[in-house]
Amino acid sequence: MAERTEAHVKVLFYVEQDDGSYEVESLWAVPEANGHRLDNIPWFARGFAWGDVVATTPDPDGPLRVTGLVAASGHSTVRIVAFDSADVKRLRDELRAMGCDSELYETRLFAVDIPPDVPYAPIRDYLERAESAGTLEYEEGCLAQP
Repeated sequence: MAERTEAHVKVLFYVEQDDGSYEVESLWAVPEANGHRLDNIPWFARGFAWGDVVATTPDPDGPLRVTGLVAASGHSTVRIVAFDSADVKRLRDELRAMGCDSELYETRLFAVDIPPDVPYAPIRDYLERAESAGTLEYEEGCLAQP
């Protein structure tokens, strides 16, 4: 993830909950001619990944609301909840060794960015083994690769 500059702005995702209400997730983005390029890994917004270019419109209160995807980056997003906070550093380090960055949301929840040049199958196998062992639970938020 890039260092924040004056060009960075916050964009808002309105994420629908099971009960029909909405939660707001804000991510950093950089303006481009055709939208805003995401410069965070989404934790909750489904169907989006780091580097995607999104369309935005000003919210009535001023912030930019994401209205759709303009161009996919080819990155994938996976969210992980570690059952023991003591495992988080090890899990993030192991995923980093496989070529994936991650961003910590809270003590046990983190989002993982899988770049286009990192095959997803070995990552999924790793996550499946860890889930079967009772170490974590994961969710595929946005898959660019099968």
